[in-house]
Amino acid sequence: MPNLRDIKKRIDSVHSTQQITRTMEMVATAKIKKAQERIESARPYALAMVEVLGNVARYVSGASHPLLETHPERKRALVIAVTSDRGLAGAFNSNILRLTEDIIRRERAGGVETDIIAVGKKALGYFRYRGVEPVAGYRDISDKPTFADAKSIASHVIGAYSASDLDVVYVVFNHFKNVAEQRPETHQLLPIERSVIESAEKELQVRPEYLFLPSAGAVLERLLPTYVETLIFRALMESAAAEQGARRTAMKSATDNATEMINTLTRSYNRARQAAITNEIAEIVGGAAALEEE
Repeated sequence: MPNLRDIKKRIDSVHSTQQITRTMEMVATAKIKKAQERIESARPYALAMVEVLGNVARYVSGASHPLLETHPERKRALVIAVTSDRGLAGAFNSNILRLTEDIIRRERAGGVETDIIAVGKKALGYFRYRGVEPVAGYRDISDKPTFADAKSIASHVIGAYSASDLDVVYVVFNHFKNVAEQRPETHQLLPIERSVIESAEKELQVRPEYLFLPSAGAVLERLLPTYVETLIFRALMESAAAEQGARRTAMKSATDNATEMINTLTRSYNRARQAAITNEIAEIVGGAAALEEE
């Protein structure tokens, strides 16, 4: 049985850990609000982008663009894995890495070579440890991603897909549903599915008229790459907010566990202290009785 000093050291150690986890929980809670505001301000832009895309496609019958074309034979795929730069966020990163490996396994089973763009230190470190070198890596952007970061990532895939060096592109990220729930998702980024454009066109209740210069086809050609960049930017921001939500949940659970452990250790300390006092009293009484017998 551990002595009183050992139990006291353990209580102090757990208490120090509890202070750290409580502080991290408070920091994550403060960051969630800002990240959520960024998502809410960006979502209307993404929805408007789809709406405009549907409107423009309405004027371009049989629209043809490299980003819309489905290659007849799938030879090479690419997965954009969006993780965080820091840990202590529960299963936030492991879910993304697991989904990414599932896609790689599925594509390679069909004879498709698969490359990776790793966003976040966790994805970079994990795949390099597994002997897989990403074609591109991005660090220190998971907390506050910018549109310039999304354009940089998009530039890798748009040019390669247009040149038929890639046949399909996926993006894997954590969708921020609410503060307590984050859901890992996989979206097909390229080719842009015509069903997305067609559904946007059908859902339009007001059909505005446009004047296109130089032509509707030229506008669509500029609009599709921007649409891809917007999707990537939205995935980065969703992941940034989801990271803070996951970290808040993980740190709250750790703080609660530390509190429970402190209570358990305190009870053990009190029992050990009471046993020590009882033992000392017994020794005193026994010694006094021995002296009386003499």
